[in-house]
Amino acid sequence: MKAYKVESETSKLKQNILIFFIISINFILDRISKLLIIDFFSSGQSEYYVNSYLNFILIWNKGIAFGLFGSEDFIYHFTSFLIFSILLLIIFMIIKSNKLFEKVCFSILLGGALGNFFDRIYYQAVPDFIDFHYNNFHWFVFNVSDISITFGIILLIFYEIIKKQEKNE
Repeated sequence: MKAYKVESETSKLKQNILIFFIISINFILDRISKLLIIDFFSSGQSEYYVNSYLNFILIWNKGIAFGLFGSEDFIYHFTSFLIFSILLLIIFMIIKSNKLFEKVCFSILLGGALGNFFDRIYYQAVPDFIDFHYNNFHWFVFNVSDISITFGIILLIFYEIIKKQEKNE
């Protein structure tokens, strides 16, 4: 009985290390990419052409997703508080979940969200720089954190769909 409990605690420790690693890697990759881009564009460049579908251009986003609601101080501070509350909720969901895949999905999402939240606190704006486009149609400019957040949400949606299908069978 005691050996099982130790194995279970070891398993939980390994899961926690994995979760911390995922969050950290997402956050660090985001920070490195933003620091490199900010440094590059501080030299006076306005745009970096990669190919006919991708450019790098530095945009300081004071709003929420895709720059929405970025002009009012009250809205900015309220949004920052709301994002902080959501971060705490995600941490709670990671702790409460007993499914490793679900924890991994939330960790990917949290790593990205922490990256953007850090920028909101440090810069009072989020540096977005990835500009996908086709001819004159440009998608919203985004960053590495946004990729992590989106990927985490997509994985959670698929996970919930599969979980629901398995429950119905």
